[in-house]
Amino acid sequence: MLRLLTPLLLFVSFASWSAPKVVFETTLGSFTVELNQEKAPISVANFIKYVEDGSYVGSQFHRVIPGFMAQGGGFDKEMNRLPTYAPIKNEGSNGLANATATIAMARTNNPDSATRQFFINLNDNNFLDATQRPPGYAVFGKVSNGFEVVQDMATKPTRNVGRMADVPAEAIVITKVTLLK
Repeated sequence: MLRLLTPLLLFVSFASWSAPKVVFETTLGSFTVELNQEKAPISVANFIKYVEDGSYVGSQFHRVIPGFMAQGGGFDKEMNRLPTYAPIKNEGSNGLANATATIAMARTNNPDSATRQFFINLNDNNFLDATQRPPGYAVFGKVSNGFEVVQDMATKPTRNVGRMADVPAEAIVITKVTLLK
């Protein structure tokens, strides 16, 4: 029996080891996101493109709503919109739920409009899933370490900036992003 289980255990260990991870360092601390290339290949490739070009560095979490989510990646610390690559196809029906600590692509009302902005779910937000509200918001990974840093974002005071609400009063800036392969 042990002889049959050993290869399975090795496969499970290797499978979880091979998922790419991204370490975010912010002005509040660090957290790690594990990406799911299998279920969200388009979203993961898109996200990695912004990680590798370095453009998440200096961006901020510009919308933080306690009990809901923390959104970032689209604006610098002065709230200037950052340049984007072309929008991607929505992978909201990939079977991954908008559960606590997952990361998903932010988009407009157009399902295929996601570019660089992402959000991290602070709660189970199944109303964002394709099963509840088609076409849904595409989950492409989860915070695997340091989720308390993201939770801390939701304790900070927010304000309105122009037409944007829920902007942290003191910018929560991404200072470094590292891709671990």
